[in-house]
Amino acid sequence: MRIAELTSPEIRPSHHDSLSQLLSQLEASINQCELLSPEKPFPTNLSSDLRSTLSQLSSLVPFSNSIKLQIWKLSYRLWNACVDLSNVAGVRSSGDKVGEEVVKLRQVSADMLLLAGNVAGVPSPALKSASFYYKTGLIWHELRRFDLAASCFEKATDLTSKLDAATISDAGERKLLLDLNIARSRTAWDVLDRNLAVTLLNRAKNLLFGSAEHYKALANQYLVFGKSALSKIEGCGVKEALKLMNEALDLFEKGLSTARTRNGTEDLKALRSKCLRFIAAVHLQGEEFESVLKCIRVLREGDGDRHPCLPVLAMKAWLGLGRYGEAEKELRGMVVNKGVPEGIWVSAIEAYFEAAGTAGAETAKGLFLGLLGRCHVSAGAAVRIAHRVVGEGGGGEGARARAKVVAELVSDERVVALFAGEAAAKDRTAMHAVLWNCAADHFLLKDYVTSAEMFEKSMLYVPYNIENRILRAKGFRVLCLCHLGLSQLDQAQEYINEAEKLEPNIACAFLKFKIYLQKSDHNAAISQMQGMTTCIDFTPDFLSLSAHEAIACRAIPVAVASLANLLNFYSSGKPMPTTEVAVLRTLVTILTQDSGYEQEILKFMKRAHLRISELGPDCFFGKGEVGRRERNWFAVNAWNFGTNTGKEKNYDVCAEFLRLASEFYSVVLDGEMEENNVMVCKSLTLTVSAMLAAEKQRQARLLDTEVKQAIKLLERAGKILSSISSGTQLDDEQVTIIKPNLFFIYTFNAYDLHGRLNDLGSQQLLLVKSFASSKFCNPNHLLQIGLNASEGPQSNHEVATFALTECLSAFVSSPSPDYQNIALVVRRLISVASIHRGDTDDDAVYAMYKQAYRIMVGLKDGEYPTDEGKWLAITAWNRAAMPVCLGQADAAKKWMNMGLEVASKVAGMDTYRACMEDFVAAFAKKYAQVDDGESKSQQVV
Repeated sequence: MRIAELTSPEIRPSHHDSLSQLLSQLEASINQCELLSPEKPFPTNLSSDLRSTLSQLSSLVPFSNSIKLQIWKLSYRLWNACVDLSNVAGVRSSGDKVGEEVVKLRQVSADMLLLAGNVAGVPSPALKSASFYYKTGLIWHELRRFDLAASCFEKATDLTSKLDAATISDAGERKLLLDLNIARSRTAWDVLDRNLAVTLLNRAKNLLFGSAEHYKALANQYLVFGKSALSKIEGCGVKEALKLMNEALDLFEKGLSTARTRNGTEDLKALRSKCLRFIAAVHLQGEEFESVLKCIRVLREGDGDRHPCLPVLAMKAWLGLGRYGEAEKELRGMVVNKGVPEGIWVSAIEAYFEAAGTAGAETAKGLFLGLLGRCHVSAGAAVRIAHRVVGEGGGGEGARARAKVVAELVSDERVVALFAGEAAAKDRTAMHAVLWNCAADHFLLKDYVTSAEMFEKSMLYVPYNIENRILRAKGFRVLCLCHLGLSQLDQAQEYINEAEKLEPNIACAFLKFKIYLQKSDHNAAISQMQGMTTCIDFTPDFLSLSAHEAIACRAIPVAVASLANLLNFYSSGKPMPTTEVAVLRTLVTILTQDSGYEQEILKFMKRAHLRISELGPDCFFGKGEVGRRERNWFAVNAWNFGTNTGKEKNYDVCAEFLRLASEFYSVVLDGEMEENNVMVCKSLTLTVSAMLAAEKQRQARLLDTEVKQAIKLLERAGKILSSISSGTQLDDEQVTIIKPNLFFIYTFNAYDLHGRLNDLGSQQLLLVKSFASSKFCNPNHLLQIGLNASEGPQSNHEVATFALTECLSAFVSSPSPDYQNIALVVRRLISVASIHRGDTDDDAVYAMYKQAYRIMVGLKDGEYPTDEGKWLAITAWNRAAMPVCLGQADAAKKWMNMGLEVASKVAGMDTYRACMEDFVAAFAKKYAQVDDGESKSQQVV
């Protein structure tokens, strides 16, 4: 059972009481609306309260006629309150929240009439209710709330659809029906429901009632839709626009047949002409040029239309057909016709030129100059024509020809006169911009002739006053650039001198520098570059730019001077556009492009080394990978310069470069381990080699201080070599660099230098022994050390003996002995032993001969060098001469037997050996007799 059923009849409110209460609430809310003012805050819940009351009221239908009438009155009161608010505050078109609230109240008013329905005594209640919805929908449409507008129009349409249009006689009511359909169609069009919009317009044809005003209104809406469709980019928009405009044209013509007043007829004719012009424009957009001309013919011959746009449309149609003569006639006709506004014929000239291209440039110029003679032409029109003829840039003969036409046009005295005075200041600036931009475009395309001409013409539009002094100076500077591009250096210098008079600045100074460069006047260029630093707006960037320009002109001295000057700014500590190391690197790179600059390169390398000590490696080179790359670049290049100058036998410079290389390689950056020890060692060692080579070259011995300095360098290298050679494992790079040459060069140089000190050769022997015990020792190197130690004023027989002995052992133990070197070592050992030991140690010399004989035993004929074998045999035999003379038979026999033994192993000594054997036999016989005689004498005694 429901709760309402449980309630007693006395408690339940009656239908009449509820209705009265709701109407009271409704009236109270409307009273509140009537008291609203734009100056007071607008209650936002007012419309919702009214709608809530109206919703409750709708549940109590049906109403009596008196209740309906009361609701109608309340509705009109609410509507009038909304009208008053809109009229006072203008909220209808404001689009703010207050405006929307007022429209909501209007819609509540319309809903009240709909709820009340038909009322006895009120004529055409449905039309009145529909008019409320129609007007509310119009406001929603203005507020761009198309959904709400469409809802209002649909409700109004539902109300009017039940009426028989034929029975409506009131003109206002008939107009309402038409306007409602048109408004609904317009809303559908704005929400892109084009099919519905056109359908609604077609339905509206049944609501014309033979009224010229109705025809006019409907045709106008077709025309509006046609223009909107024409603005669409798609190709289908042109067809749709043409269809809609044809409908409009048909309605205008039908409306003419129904017009009853002269004014109505004139209005419809004007609108028909307007429609025809738009149809012509549609055909023009669709490239249906013949149809365009037909429309214009109808307008001119039928209606006598002389609208300014007709010549433009006709000209464009003729241009589309390629009939430039007819188009030019239309254009010239406009020039003659003084009634054509300036904007129209300027637009026509632009269109003609755009279609005719470069061929129409002369015509455009002629027509414009012709206009100057018949009417006042504004400066703005001249700017438009110049801008159109110049176009959007581009290269080629066409652009060059157009620029030439514009140059002739803007230099005409009559055109220049248009821009005189303060009133034309804005147009004068615009013309200058057009000419300047055209010149700049040609400059970028390297068409310097055209560019220079256009820049010159742009100067005509720069007044000669103090305010425009800077702009004139800028013009002179760009003219200087154009003539520089044409290699017309004298003209360029004239322009830059003029610019400097107006505005002396760094740009002028730099351009003068460029002119001197291109004239190959290096001294003047360097002086100009140095003078740039005195300019007020000077920045170090211009020195870098000067260097780049000098490099491009192959002016190396100028480039070097520019960058060297730039280096002077780094000592101040001010922020610089590029790092000092980059400038020095660039300087060295520039100097390497030609030969003969080794001293300059060395100077800047030394500066880099000095700045490292002043700033620190991280500040100078940079941190991380960048710093490592910079450090390695300087180190590698110092090494390369050192090796190259060494190959050229410029040993003094070579030593300097290699010493710098060792310093660069020894620089350790933040977070880096010592990775370049091998290259440091190599650079130090070869530095000393270069110093010794320079000594021999200039034939002047090193001073003691230089010797000590070289020894210090070698001591550094020796420590690195010791640490490397004592390591358990060497990487491929170290093995490649060290084995075996570096250790040998170090030892050889150290031996040489220590020999110049009074250390009795002990240090030399230690060096050679250390080398001999190293893993990098090579018998050929020992041979060279031994030979060097065995001769000359600083010979050291101990070192020579040790080195040669070690060398001989290595050669003999080799799998494929080099007997040429073995023979050389044996001979030199015998010579050293003979010189430094003499007869005091005959056994040592004999042992060397004996060793040589043992080496020869078992060899093939000729395997041991024959000459060396003969030398051994003969010298051993000759060593017996002294003992023979002294009667030392045993010693003599020893050496003679050695000579015979060696001779027996040497090919080609058979004759010598036979003589030797005969002499030995005779000698033995002789000394045997002597021995017998002595024995007998001893017996007698």
